[in-house]
Amino acid sequence: MTSPIRIANCSGFYGDRISAAREMVEGGPIDVLTGDWLAELTMLILARTQAKRPGSGYARTFVTQMDQVMGACLDKGIKVVTNAGGLDPESCAEAVAEVAAKLGLSPTIAYVNGDNLIGRLDRLELHHFETGEPLTNPDRFISANAYLGGWGIVEALNMGADIVITGRATDAAVVMGPAAWHHGWARDDWDQMAGAVVAGHVIECGTQATGGNYSYFTEVANMHHLGFPWADIAADGSCVIGKHDDGTGGEVSVGTVTSQLLYEIGGPAYLGPDVTSRFDTVELEQVGPDRVQISGTKGEPPPPTLKVAMNEIAGYRQDLSVALTGLDIEAKAQLVESEFWAFCPTDRNDFDSVTSEVVRTDKADPDSNDAAQAHWRLTLKDADERKVGRSVSDAMTQLALASIPGFTGSGMATGARPYGVYTPATIDASLVPQHVVVLGGERTVVESTSVSNRPAPDGVRPHPSHPDGVRPHSQQSASAPLGRVCAARSGDKGGNANLGVFTRSADAFAWLDDTLTVERLKELLPEAAGLRVERHRFPNLRSLNFVIHGFLQEGVAASTRSDAQAKSLGEWLRARYVDIPTSLLETSCAAQQ
Repeated sequence: MTSPIRIANCSGFYGDRISAAREMVEGGPIDVLTGDWLAELTMLILARTQAKRPGSGYARTFVTQMDQVMGACLDKGIKVVTNAGGLDPESCAEAVAEVAAKLGLSPTIAYVNGDNLIGRLDRLELHHFETGEPLTNPDRFISANAYLGGWGIVEALNMGADIVITGRATDAAVVMGPAAWHHGWARDDWDQMAGAVVAGHVIECGTQATGGNYSYFTEVANMHHLGFPWADIAADGSCVIGKHDDGTGGEVSVGTVTSQLLYEIGGPAYLGPDVTSRFDTVELEQVGPDRVQISGTKGEPPPPTLKVAMNEIAGYRQDLSVALTGLDIEAKAQLVESEFWAFCPTDRNDFDSVTSEVVRTDKADPDSNDAAQAHWRLTLKDADERKVGRSVSDAMTQLALASIPGFTGSGMATGARPYGVYTPATIDASLVPQHVVVLGGERTVVESTSVSNRPAPDGVRPHPSHPDGVRPHSQQSASAPLGRVCAARSGDKGGNANLGVFTRSADAFAWLDDTLTVERLKELLPEAAGLRVERHRFPNLRSLNFVIHGFLQEGVAASTRSDAQAKSLGEWLRARYVDIPTSLLETSCAAQQ
C-alpha cells in the first residue's frame, strides 16, 4: 500500500497571499503544491482581460509565485498542480516556461484544456443548471467553461510533468488528481476519490480551513498570519488536515474543518465530474494539535453532465449613495430621491433596472458622526452606457447645495461601468474531453469519466434523526443571539446564497434541527422571505445547510446587495435573537471560557 501523499494549498482565490507558496515549500515537508485561483467572478474578469490583451487570460500571480519557488520545488521533488491557467492555460504554461528559462531550470510543464467552450457554443446543446431549459443566443456569452475533473491531471503527471496547469478544473480536482496518480486509483474507486474530493474541498480556500472567516475567531491564536493548510491523503481516501508546525497562526480543528466543509455546498450528494461525494458520510476527529482526521466518506458515480460556468456582459450600471445624518432620516431619503429624479434626464421607467433603498445604520442619541448616519443607495442599470453615465452623475452632483441638510455623498459619481451576468449550465460530459499537452512534447486526450447504465445518486442516506442528542424541550429559555450556540459559514453560487450552520454538541444540534426550519429562517432573514429555500441536514457534522435561490439576483457582478457574495450572511443570522434553552447557553458559555 502506498504511503499518504501530502498536498498543500497556497491560494484560495486570485489575489491571495503571494508569499504563501514560499511558506508552504519552505515551512515543512510537502509532496504537491496546489492552489485555487478561479471563481465565477474571476472567469468574467479574465474574459475581459483576454479581450483587451489576448494571451493574458490567466492568473499572473501564479507565475510570480513560480518565480519564487520553482527551484526549491524541483530540488525537493514537489509537484505543482494549479487551475491558474484560467481561460488560457497554454499561455500560462509558456509564461512559466519563460520563468524557468530565466532561472536556468528545465522543469517538464504540462497544461490541460478542453474546458473552454466559447468557440463552439453554437454547435453544443446546453441547459440551464437549475431550470433545465435549453440555453439560446450563444453569441451573448464572453466565457463558457466546463468544470473538468482530475483525470487530465493524472495523465499529465504520468507523462512526467513537474508542473501541471489547467483551465477551469474544479477546485477539488487539483487535489483529487495528484492523490489518484500517487495511489494508482481506478476510475471507479468511488470511495477513495470521494475522500480526496472532500480533502480538496477543505483546503481549496486556503486559510478558511485554518481559522479564516471562522465564527469562533476569538478563540483562534494569532489571526494576523494564518498558516495555509495541507492534506495527508491515504490510499483509502481518508486524510488528515493540518498546517505546518512553523509558528504560523491559526488552528486546524473540527470546528474550522466543519466550517469549510459547509462552504458553498448544496445537499448531501456533492456532485463532481469524477465522483459524487457523500458529505453525509464524512466523519471528523481531532487527532492532535492542528490535526483533524477525515474518514468514512462514501462515493458514488458522477452525474452524466458537467457544470458549465457562463458569463455575459449584460449592460452598464452606476451606483450612487448619499449619507442621511441625524433626524428625519426617511423624509431626507424621500427628498433626495425625488430631487434626483427631477434632475435626471432619463425617466425612472426608462432604465432597465432601478434599485433604491435606505440602509438604517443610524443610532439614537449618536455619540459619533458615523453613528448618526444612514444611507440612501441607488443602483441604475441599462444596456445603453450613456443612460447610466455622466448625466446620472451630474444629476446627483447638482443636489449638493440644494437638498437635505448635511448632504454628503458616500459613494457618488462612480460613472458607468459594465456588469456581467452569470449563468450556470450543464452539458453532456462525453462532449468535453480533456486535452493534455506537454510543452515541447506529446499530446493526449482523456475522455470523461461518464459511463453508461450507472446508478444515479440516491440523494438521501438514512441517518439517525438526532444522533446522541437530547431534545431540550420544556426547559427554561432566554432570548439570545443564535450565534451563542452555533457557528455559520456562507457564500455564493451564482445567484444563490449558501448558508451552513453548525453546532459543537449533539444536544445543540438536536435543538437547532427542531428550531431552524425553512419558515423560521425566512422570519430571521426577511430578505429571503419570498424566495425558494432548500434545507439539508448533515447530522454527522451537526450541521444544517440552506440554499437560498435568487438571493444574489444574477450573480456577484450584477447583484445590488452590499454583500454581493453573501459572505456575511451567516454572521447576520448568528446575530438574530431567538429563544434558546438556558442549558445550551450555559454549556456554550462554559465552552468559550
